[in-house]
Amino acid sequence: MTEGPGFLRRLLSGFWRGLTQARLIVFNLLFLLMLVVIVLVFTGGAPEPLPKKAALVLNPAGNIVEQKSYVDPYALLLDRRDPNDREVLLRDVLDAIAYAKDDPGITSLVMELDKLNSVGISKSGEIITALEDFRSSGKPMIARGENFSQGQYLLAAQADTIILHPFGSVQIEGFSTYRMYMKEALDKLSLSMHVFRAGEHKSFVEPFLRSDMSPTEKEINGRWLGHLWSTYTDMVEQRRQLPAGALQQYIAGYSEALRAAGGNMAQMALDQGLVDRLEARREANQSLVEVVGESNKKGRYQGVGFERYLAHKRPLLETPKGSSRVGVITARGTIREGDQPAGSIGADSLAALVGRALDDDGVKALVLRVDSGGGGVFASEVIRRKLLEAKDKGKPIVVSMGSVAASGGYWIALPADEIWATPTTITGSIGVFAAFPTVERLINRFGLYVDGVGTTEMAGAFRADRPLNPQLADMLQANVDSLYQRFVGLVAEGRDLAPADVEALAGGRVWSGYDALELGLVDHLGGLDQAVAAAAELAELEEYEVDYIEQQLSPQEMLVRQLLGQVQAWGWINSAAWQAGLTRWLVPLQASLDMIAEMDDPRGIYARCNLCVAL
Repeated sequence: MTEGPGFLRRLLSGFWRGLTQARLIVFNLLFLLMLVVIVLVFTGGAPEPLPKKAALVLNPAGNIVEQKSYVDPYALLLDRRDPNDREVLLRDVLDAIAYAKDDPGITSLVMELDKLNSVGISKSGEIITALEDFRSSGKPMIARGENFSQGQYLLAAQADTIILHPFGSVQIEGFSTYRMYMKEALDKLSLSMHVFRAGEHKSFVEPFLRSDMSPTEKEINGRWLGHLWSTYTDMVEQRRQLPAGALQQYIAGYSEALRAAGGNMAQMALDQGLVDRLEARREANQSLVEVVGESNKKGRYQGVGFERYLAHKRPLLETPKGSSRVGVITARGTIREGDQPAGSIGADSLAALVGRALDDDGVKALVLRVDSGGGGVFASEVIRRKLLEAKDKGKPIVVSMGSVAASGGYWIALPADEIWATPTTITGSIGVFAAFPTVERLINRFGLYVDGVGTTEMAGAFRADRPLNPQLADMLQANVDSLYQRFVGLVAEGRDLAPADVEALAGGRVWSGYDALELGLVDHLGGLDQAVAAAAELAELEEYEVDYIEQQLSPQEMLVRQLLGQVQAWGWINSAAWQAGLTRWLVPLQASLDMIAEMDDPRGIYARCNLCVAL
């Protein structure tokens, strides 16, 4: 007689069956929820039509990005992220403004920017261009806010009228770049960080080697920060008709001006000409009713949020099928090997998108929109070679640089026929480094030691619990030096420059778009629209469609995303109610941890710029 399964096995089997049943129940409930949403969408739950007359409300909440990071569509239903982590596509903002310009139902544009967390000066510049085009329609633009951050105010300053709450403020401080330096902490933890770099100013590794920023890096970073700050102040002062240097004086004399205003920050902003009126919510609403010309049933000014507006104006599924198209591929995030989700650049996944464009006879030219501070050298080279295939097939390539296109982000731009950057793009950082830690000192503190024997001097050299092998160190430095010379050679070849000239501007130095144009690293200054037009001209296209080539979701994922997007745009779900706050002071620490976590190249060699942040 054979015995049955033991007690432990039966217990585990029962637990697993229960877990499986619970999982099936959850997914069935989600499926039923989707069916309910589908019924509402296609029957009695049709979206409320747009008002006949209304203001377009530019009210982005979260971060404006080139490409949204991938989130499992089913997880979106239970999303409780920090509202500051919410992502809004730059393209959605620009398209909504463009639709509204010629829409007779849109009487004005109102900016409600209190929930805008981050946009960056380069993206702000493209939005400002769209707002200037909207202004040509003669429709008024009003900005209303309770507190304007520096980024919010740059957009608000483009309005004809700025209304600030009497208890509000305009918080302008200037640009800066600060990093967390780890050398002392690594020493206290007995961790040995081994760094090999080529490029005197390749500063990505400085936090591992120092407790402060080197004087040379302060000088270099001060230059490009100065260019960005000059652009910011010029855009604000010219639009607000303030004298040159007014913002600099505002910051320098902040305390004195605040005392003169009786300690009232809103009054100070009014006195300094940064805003036009101080009005609480009720008074501001009445002012907007008069401008818009309509009010809703609750007595609020009649407005339609740009996401809801876009959901009505834009086709549900954008699938350009014309025979003459300019394909646009977005490369946003850290460059890594293999397949990576949207919001990160995978060598294989991006190469696959390029391959789709190559195989599509309707795509006559390709624009690569780069918003990246780089990443792994090998992954960057895989992408570069794939782009060269497009040139071999006669399809023009234009690179459009967003906020950042530096180091590996610049590496992948080199095959382009033309490179476009915004004046405030951060680019360059031509340099290579390798870095990895060993923990032998740490484990020694606990009385743990590693010893043994190998058949060669290199056997066991890659163990993290042993001191760095001198031969391995020489090998890594030689490899880094070789790849740096390769990087310089690619720049010289791609930009038609002498290698000696490239050496003079390389070494890991970071440049603004202004400098990059003067140095020959880019061809033109302009945004994505100009880059697309340039690509069409290179392909000799008089009429064309723009085709955004993106990673394909499964039909189920596409359905869930489309439905959820429609539901949120129609106001059925208040997503803010689902979102929980995070502790803000942890953000710098998290950024440092993310930087280390993303250093996963198998060879440990990178072309990356960590100072190249989107300001």
